[in-house]
Amino acid sequence: MFDGFRQQWIHGFLDLCLLGILARGREYGRGLAAGLAEAGFGEIPGGTLYPALLRLEKQGFVQVSRVPSTLGPVRKYYELTDAGHTELASRRAEWRAFST
Repeated sequence: MFDGFRQQWIHGFLDLCLLGILARGREYGRGLAAGLAEAGFGEIPGGTLYPALLRLEKQGFVQVSRVPSTLGPVRKYYELTDAGHTELASRRAEWRAFST
């Protein structure tokens, strides 16, 4: 039962948490996954993480840049757009209102 609740919780807050992590600066997928794990999400599978990032990109909240890596393939870095910063502020305000 907890696993189903945890999955709903993750999907409900994942976008907000990704925006919050990206507010600290540009990050690539594994770094975002590590940030989510540190925040208590545990391990987030790529099949959950990357569709969320794509959704945020399509909404105009995140922009993507590709950076060559000396250790392997090109890395995709994600960072907030101005609209992403605005959306994060709005969602934080909504969360504060809901939680009080």
